[in-house]
Amino acid sequence: NMTVAEYATKFEKLSAFSPYYNTPEAEYDKCVKFESGLRPEVKHMI
Repeated sequence: NMTVAEYATKFEKLSAFSPYYNTPEAEYDKCVKFESGLRPEVKHMI
């Protein structure tokens, strides 16, 4: 289990390998993908 900060750091590092997520048009999709990876007890807070 990672903290949200650790997850965010890892998510940003890995998303750098995806050309799609590095476009302004994909910002919403990137947010959705980030939220889907959160633990359920954290996800329900947003």
